[in-house]
Amino acid sequence: MTSASPVPPFPPPGCPAHESLYGPEFAADPAAVYRRLREVGPIAPVELAPGVRASLVVGYDAALHVLRSTETFSKDPRRWNDLADGTVPLDSPVVPMMMYRPNALWTDGAEHRRLRGAITDSLARVDPATLRGHAEASADTLIDRIAPAGHADLLGEYAQVLPLLVFNRLFGCPDDYGERLVQGMSGIFDGADAEKANELLATTLLDLVTLKRRQPGPDVTSWLMDHPSGLTDEEMVHTLVLLMGAGTEPQQNLIANSLRLLLSDDRFAGRLSGGSLPVEDALDEVLWTDPPMANYAVHYPIHDVVYEGVVLRAGHPLVVSLAAANTDPSLTADQRAGNRAHLAWSAGPHNCPAQSPARLIAAVAVEKLLDRLPDVELAVPVEELTWRPGPFHRALAALPVRFPPSAVTSLTVGDEPPVERSTPTPQPSEMPEGGRVRRGWAARLLAWWRGE
Repeated sequence: MTSASPVPPFPPPGCPAHESLYGPEFAADPAAVYRRLREVGPIAPVELAPGVRASLVVGYDAALHVLRSTETFSKDPRRWNDLADGTVPLDSPVVPMMMYRPNALWTDGAEHRRLRGAITDSLARVDPATLRGHAEASADTLIDRIAPAGHADLLGEYAQVLPLLVFNRLFGCPDDYGERLVQGMSGIFDGADAEKANELLATTLLDLVTLKRRQPGPDVTSWLMDHPSGLTDEEMVHTLVLLMGAGTEPQQNLIANSLRLLLSDDRFAGRLSGGSLPVEDALDEVLWTDPPMANYAVHYPIHDVVYEGVVLRAGHPLVVSLAAANTDPSLTADQRAGNRAHLAWSAGPHNCPAQSPARLIAAVAVEKLLDRLPDVELAVPVEELTWRPGPFHRALAALPVRFPPSAVTSLTVGDEPPVERSTPTPQPSEMPEGGRVRRGWAARLLAWWRGE
């Protein structure tokens, strides 16, 4: 990488060279878009939303360079020129996912180390055995609800709900906050009235912070407050936004994408029927080929630089395609099982600090389901499954399955259900026909939360 030279910048918005990362076409086949972008180079121009220009890093080596070169690339979105000058309006659907927040994701240097230290130290206090217990109890409760029906949407009724139940337990979040948190977080990721969703999420988490200031407990929220880094209420709210965002949407996508792979790929299906559950192998495969956050890790050049003949302008967002980098044809390793060199958790100083807990929750969720419902199968051909549009995530719209109905498992004496016993039992899921989703995923999840 060198100082800027008179190389033409990327073409203007609307030019055919700008690939769109939004809409159903990209969601249906992102790999085809990545292939076309690689023909441009390891970094290529894209649109994240109408009128929102960015550069997508699609090469593995280029991704590592951007993620590790803190002297050249900043995480601070206050450097984003198009947002600062109004070219990108504040109500753009991608702004809540890219805007500055005073948390570890969007800061550099000493401030980043202070905020990240509070997260890593607090997460380190979570006992893995306790976490496994929360995940297993949550999985059993959800499976008990779907087992008698013989069919389910494993996304809306399982993968989306399980991380929220675990989150509520770990963070000491009262049950009555759940619906507001679901609405806020789902709106941010899907871009549906994102500005309103962002406000709802912030006010709900401020309520949680206020509650925990008065009534601390043995939970991550209280541990963050008690950390020597001295987080302010504002920093607490935005740190919780970061942790909840990382612990819900990506987590549910990892669970659902792994179940999809295990139920559709002959490499795994044969081993499932033989009694050997290759869950860890499936997780590795998904983290390589369909990582739950496909395009993110946004950086901003601190000054104009050139990378392989392409000008990277100061303040122009660089989005790292973790999915495209992982599938870069220049990588020679074909063996993915047990290979953790993928970039699904990012790399450099901003790599995910919760990789082990996230993997544990996903593994427990998948293992529990396959153990409790061993004859589960997809209810539609895998090619008819649809993906939710959005530039950042790799997320199914639904995962309909069928299985022989079975009786629920009763709780052992002394076990504590992960949700209140008074929570109404949801009605059987609405099954998609021909892969078409009848209801939006957020609506299905909210209906489940309300017990409808």
